Amino acid sequence: MRKLGIALLVLVVLLAVAITFTVGWRPFIGPRMRSVTNRTFESTPARLARGRYLFNSASGCVECHSQHDNTRADWPILPGTEGSGQAFLLQGLPGKIFAPNITPDKETGIGDWTDDEVARAIREGVDRNGRALFNIMPYERYRTMSDEDLASVVVYVRSLPAVKHPLPVTELIFPVKYLIRSVPQPVIAPVPPADSSTPVARGAYLVNIAACADCHTPQVKGQPIPGLSFAGGFVLAGPWGYVASANITPDPTGIPYYDEKLFIDMMRTGMVHARKLNVIMPYERYGGMTDQDLSDVFAYLKTLPPVAHRVDNTEKPTLCKKCGALHGLGDKN
Repeated sequence: MRKLGIALLVLVVLLAVAITFTVGWRPFIGPRMRSVTNRTFESTPARLARGRYLFNSASGCVECHSQHDNTRADWPILPGTEGSGQAFLLQGLPGKIFAPNITPDKETGIGDWTDDEVARAIREGVDRNGRALFNIMPYERYRTMSDEDLASVVVYVRSLPAVKHPLPVTELIFPVKYLIRSVPQPVIAPVPPADSSTPVARGAYLVNIAACADCHTPQVKGQPIPGLSFAGGFVLAGPWGYVASANITPDPTGIPYYDEKLFIDMMRTGMVHARKLNVIMPYERYGGMTDQDLSDVFAYLKTLPPVAHRVDNTEKPTLCKKCGALHGLGDKN
C-alpha cells in the first residue's frame, strides 16, 4: 500500500512538472486578468472622430463585427448592422466562432458593460465574465494601442445605435478552449502615444493595429511560422473562395513593383492594375484611411525584410514545403 502511495505521489509530481514546463497552469486556472476599475472615458468630439476612424478604417473593427450582404460582389456591410456581430465563415477554425454584438443594446450587446470592461476586452482579451477571447480578435496587436486611441474606440463604440441581434457564444473545441486561456495578458502600465517622428514609425503602429501580419503570415496550429513574416500563404477559405494571402515583403516574389500610388489605389479600389482582389481583403475598410496614413503604411512595408515565398491565387494550389499550405505556386518554393 505504501509503495502504491509513493508511486501515485511520484506520478502527481511528474505530472505537475510536465504541466509547469509545457502548457502551464493557465488552461486549468483561467486567464491572467487585472481587476476592472471604475474609470470612464469622457466623450469629446475629438475622441468620437478618432474612434470612428479607428473602428471603421484603421483597425477595421466594423468588418468583423457587422453583417454583410454576400449577394453583392464586394460583400458590403448591411446598413444598420454596424457593430451588431456575425458568425465567422472562415473554414478550419477550431469551433464555432462569433464576433459578438458590441452595440449598446443591453440584451444582446454590451450596453451593460462598463467602460473599463470594454477596454479590457479590446486590449487584453478578457470579457466581463473573465472568459478568454479567441484571438482571431487581435487583442494581442491592440496591446500597443495607445491609451488615448483606446479611449476613443470605447467612446465611439458607445455611440453606435443599439441593435438587437442575439448571437450564440463562441464554442471552441478541445483542447483550444483551454489553451486559449494562456493568451490574454493584462495591460498594467500606461501606453503612451505611438512614435510619430517618421513615416516608418507611424506606419509600424498602423500596420500593427490593423493586424496585417495576422493574415499575411502563414501559420501552423495558430502560430506564425518563423522567418515568414508578411510572406503570405495563409489560407483563407470560405464562401468567397479559396484564397491564400499575398506576400507583401519587398522580395521579388512579393510586391517590389509597388510604388506608393499603386499601393494607395489598391487600398482604395481593391484593384491591382486590372486584377481585382478577393473580398476577403477588406480594402473597403482600409481604403477609408487618409492618404498620409496609407503612405506611412507603405513606407513601413518597404522596410520589411524580403522573404522569398511564391504565392499566386491564379494558379492551382499545390503543396508548399516552405509553409506547409496548399496555395498557387506552392510547389515552386
